[in-house]
Amino acid sequence: MITYETWENTFPSFSDHDETKGALSVLRWAYEHYGDEIVYACSFGIEGIVLIDLIRQVKPDAKIVFLDTGLHFKETYEVIEKIKARFPKLQIEMKQPKLSVEEQAKVHGPELWKTNPNACCDMRKIQPLHEALGQGKAWISGLRREQSPTRQNTEFFNQDHKFHSVKVCPLIHWTWKEVWRYVYKHKLPYNILHDQGYPSIGCEMCTLPADGNGRDGRWAGSNKTECGLHQ
Repeated sequence: MITYETWENTFPSFSDHDETKGALSVLRWAYEHYGDEIVYACSFGIEGIVLIDLIRQVKPDAKIVFLDTGLHFKETYEVIEKIKARFPKLQIEMKQPKLSVEEQAKVHGPELWKTNPNACCDMRKIQPLHEALGQGKAWISGLRREQSPTRQNTEFFNQDHKFHSVKVCPLIHWTWKEVWRYVYKHKLPYNILHDQGYPSIGCEMCTLPADGNGRDGRWAGSNKTECGLHQ
């Protein structure tokens, strides 16, 4: 049985010479122990691009799920196509909600992301991820401790009670500069919106440019900071 103590004893630290700050070791261990029962839920933001490149070194045909809300920027779909061309062995699933945007408007009213953003995120992101994970034992996320106060205590391996699984977060120790340094060094494609002032990219209706490298541009003007996947 794999326990929290097992993870802690396996990854107490990482070498100063490790470019990935423990990420590759974590991924190798995760795929060795969870095999095909681990899924990467990727938003295809800049951290996601780094993780994809690390994951394909461990498992070239890894399962990757994109929560296709139907409300993403066209630039997000464009970078997904570039990644598919760059790493054709990856199994990328475009997971869609049960209701289309039009159907949701008929049932719950137009622009639900304005009137009840939590409900919109639940229907278009959380419920689809529940379905995508199924009976899987673990999923991978690109969370970094530097991103926000709510993520500062994230560990490499986390008990995820919401999805009844283990959430693996290989990039927790990476800084914003290190993420970009890796992307440039390995000449990886990325969402061009990052060059236009978007540090964090979600649905088009709920994302604005922002200063810094955090999540200030997400749900701007409200007290909402997370879609609910990591709460």
